[in-house]
Amino acid sequence: MSIFGHEWLVFPLFGLSVFVAVYMWADKIFTLMYAKSVSKRSQVMLHMKLLGLEVNEKKVTRVLLLSSFGVGFLFFFIAYPSVTMGIFLGLSAGIAGFQLVPIIYKSLYEKKCSQFTDQMVDALTIMANGIKSGSNPQQSMQRVVEIMANPIKAEFAQVIAQTQFGDSFEDALTDLGERIPRPDVQMFVTSINILKETGGNMAETFTTIVSTIRERQKLEKKISAMTAQGVTQGVIVTSIPFILGAVFFAVDPAYMKPMFTTTLGLVLLGAMLGLQILGGVMIKKIVTIKV
Repeated sequence: MSIFGHEWLVFPLFGLSVFVAVYMWADKIFTLMYAKSVSKRSQVMLHMKLLGLEVNEKKVTRVLLLSSFGVGFLFFFIAYPSVTMGIFLGLSAGIAGFQLVPIIYKSLYEKKCSQFTDQMVDALTIMANGIKSGSNPQQSMQRVVEIMANPIKAEFAQVIAQTQFGDSFEDALTDLGERIPRPDVQMFVTSINILKETGGNMAETFTTIVSTIRERQKLEKKISAMTAQGVTQGVIVTSIPFILGAVFFAVDPAYMKPMFTTTLGLVLLGAMLGLQILGGVMIKKIVTIKV
């Protein structure tokens, strides 16, 4: 007779196997989890600092824990009393929630950088006119701060504040290029630093940079229009399996139950998620064209 027919043997063997697995791999697993959590927390804090937000390490840690373990436990209790489905949904939601917070702050930072680049056309035009009228770059930049809105107002104001506290104008501009790591900003910073050392027509240089930025923006918008259909198709194709699964589960839970309660169902579910992630990443790489 198989030992699986005796519960008094199955449970001790299962407990022993769990103990051995934890004893052998616990240190590596916890070390990896700690490294990942520290890395994600550092990313969030960096983006918060670059966004000009108040950075509090304890609050960031609480938000990450709430978005991962909190959301995971919530989905587990929603799926209860189905323990298998609860574990699957809890783990999936916890991993997704842990990744979501850094993605949100990174998206906000990328949006800020894009807005800054879009504002550079008007800002450099103002600076070029100021230099033509006899002002120096700092005075022209102060004029931009007085006229324009954030984010370029806040970033140029920080450059001016750094010079007032003793930093050189070149160092303050270099810090600006590090905070907004875009090619147009790097071109602007490099041109000012070079022209201040070697001399030259700075107003004409700003006009050339404005023309370059405008052409780059035209090309980016053209590429965005051409790839919009591919982006939409990728979102639809990626979301269809989840939507259909939710509909089937709402209409006939018994029909979907084997997917979460049988070994074959769990294997197919894991394979489906893996292929969905792989397909989404490939579509994103195909439709993402850097200018």
